Amino acid sequence: MNLTLEPEIVQWPPTHYVFLEKTGPFMQTAFPAWQELHKLEPIISEHNQITGAMALYKMKPDTYRAGYILAAPPVSLPRELSYELLSGGKYSKFVLTGSYSNLPQASGRVWEFVSKSNMMLRPDFAIEHYGNDPKTIRKTA
Repeated sequence: MNLTLEPEIVQWPPTHYVFLEKTGPFMQTAFPAWQELHKLEPIISEHNQITGAMALYKMKPDTYRAGYILAAPPVSLPRELSYELLSGGKYSKFVLTGSYSNLPQASGRVWEFVSKSNMMLRPDFAIEHYGNDPKTIRKTA
């Protein structure tokens, strides 16, 4: 697994975010949330420009949001979705290069590093920003 454990401090910009929210253990909620969201993508993109994908999550209580970044405030969203304008701010950026199947292990290592480093955390969602779309990645033999 190729994971950076020395975080880069980045300024996250204000972001238009539409999402499905699930509560419960992430291993049980994340995948179904993405499956539901991907089914809604054609409806969302009829009136909105999707510029990226990301998950937001909190550990207490276990809250997981699977969502899309939009270029502007949303128009005509399916009722299952919520919208939030994320205010942005400073974040510590860790990078995983490789398979999406490594995300649970990578996330665990990052949180272990954070707890040992006494890094200051705000009481807000963690961001998992995806550099590419997992639906478009082809598996190779």
